[in-house]
Amino acid sequence: MINFFGLCIQNLIISIKYLFSRQTKFSAVLSQAASISYDSLTIALAIVIIAASVIAIQVSKQFLMSGADTYIGGSIAIVIIREIAPGFAALAIGARAGTAISAEIANMQVTSQVDAIKTLKVDPIGYYFTPRLLASAITVPMVVLIAEFIGILSGLFVCFFTINLHPNRYINSVWAWLNTRDIYISLLKAFVFGILISLVCATQGYTTKGGAKEVGISTTQAAIKSTVYMLIADFVINLLFYL
Repeated sequence: MINFFGLCIQNLIISIKYLFSRQTKFSAVLSQAASISYDSLTIALAIVIIAASVIAIQVSKQFLMSGADTYIGGSIAIVIIREIAPGFAALAIGARAGTAISAEIANMQVTSQVDAIKTLKVDPIGYYFTPRLLASAITVPMVVLIAEFIGILSGLFVCFFTINLHPNRYINSVWAWLNTRDIYISLLKAFVFGILISLVCATQGYTTKGGAKEVGISTTQAAIKSTVYMLIADFVINLLFYL
């Protein structure tokens, strides 16, 4: 894992240099943005809605029993913004788009397409990695921001239909507890998660050797490693900003 992390850092540096060399095409970034985030939007929102609804059921029941129903909306919003939306949305994108990135680059590697790029004097790491890194760094925070809004809204509906909590009480509680700092930190998490998804999965695919069997193994490893690195990054960010 340490050696792989070092390889990821090395590839990140090469990608940044490639980005500043102005060789990256906007069309390639736009295509990757659609593939990574837009195509994953439905599954990401579905997971966040379900998770937010479950949290709303648990929180609303306990708070209602203790007579603290005015804190329900704020508590749900804090949980969704700090953890549920950035974490679950990023995991969904990693499971769908991250594995696709790994499989695509691994297939290029085992079919010698990467070697063909090298013969054209094009840096394959910069060519394959940079558009994906840039696209995910920009669009994953957008998905998370949408997920936060939808998650809070789903909590409102769940509280209304389960404990008959008036929407105004829910919204007033959200506004009372909502802190723009939490939103900024959640977007920072999404930015870091987006980079990790593309970087880890692309690196895993790029290091693949062999044939079709190894492509499948590499795809599985990409999903596992990206999840582990995102959880570690989540812990570190929470340690830095909330301790």
